[in-house]
Amino acid sequence: MIETLIVLVKIVCALVWFLLITLYLTWAERKESALMQDRIGANRANFFGIRIIGLFQPFADAIKMAFKEDFTPSFSRKFLHDLAPFLSFFFTGVTIATIPFGDILKIGGKEIKLQVLDINVGLLFVLAMLSFTIYGVLLSGWASNNRWTLIGGLRGAAQLISYEVALGLSLIGLVMVFPSLDFSAIVDFQGELLFGWLPKWGIFLQPLGFLIFLFATMAESERVPFDLPEGESEIVGFFTEYGGMKWGMYMFTDFMKVLIISCLLTTLFFGGYQVPWLYADGFRFPWGGEWLLPHGIVVLFQVLMFNIKVFFFCWLQILLRWTYPRFRYDQLMDFGWKLLIPLSLINIVATAIIMSIL
Repeated sequence: MIETLIVLVKIVCALVWFLLITLYLTWAERKESALMQDRIGANRANFFGIRIIGLFQPFADAIKMAFKEDFTPSFSRKFLHDLAPFLSFFFTGVTIATIPFGDILKIGGKEIKLQVLDINVGLLFVLAMLSFTIYGVLLSGWASNNRWTLIGGLRGAAQLISYEVALGLSLIGLVMVFPSLDFSAIVDFQGELLFGWLPKWGIFLQPLGFLIFLFATMAESERVPFDLPEGESEIVGFFTEYGGMKWGMYMFTDFMKVLIISCLLTTLFFGGYQVPWLYADGFRFPWGGEWLLPHGIVVLFQVLMFNIKVFFFCWLQILLRWTYPRFRYDQLMDFGWKLLIPLSLINIVATAIIMSIL
């Protein structure tokens, strides 16, 4: 009974964190783009006259979206048209279950792992779920029975195939260095030290793999400069015939992908919840000093560090989205097939050679 309750609490906490941060990413994008364009940004929504730099705006947007008219075109294939946004939303949302937010929390003799689902193929699970999101794009393009949405859906499929190859290859070098597909094990490996002082994070062992993974996952999220399936100024996008909450789910899924990508970058390449030189009993510095801490404070440090890293990568993705123009379609394909994939193969060979020498 207690074990079931613990699992339920972990699920609720993970979902609340995931959905709340995703909701506020919509506000962060509007504010960051406004600052870059010398505007104020969203700041009008208030609660009993209190604005607080527009922090209530995401809730106002959500309420407005929920009550907007749910229109389905008469010429569309209704069931599949309605199903498509839920597929993208669901398969993106379940990926948060395998991400470790911290190590082990000890309460009253109980050891609670700060991870909803700890499986030995967690990395494969996340990649598989993110791959399934393309069905929402393809179905919306086809079921809308609109030539422009169909073009958007086909572009999404071509883009996914192109960049998933590079994405998978970029992780092979990482798995060679950290011989596991379990997120917890990968984070534990990164808790060790190189040369007695440098954290053994993936970014230091696989710098090229990190760059390839970053660009490939950004292409998977289909945001500028990789937003060819949407292309508002060209084909309007695969969600042209959507409105109200169903359109909102597509938009929300985009921000969920931003958050998941940030979690993956943090977990795979930046030590996850690991804090440099922090161990189970506190800090032990390479130069000989130490700072012993209670168990609860250590766990708090780990959770805070995980969130700081994730927020940084969310900010970085939004910055890149508002900095670079969209690729042409031929440039998008060339970037994936002619640059990222060859670099991924070079990274695998180089990793194998270095490991055989060392």
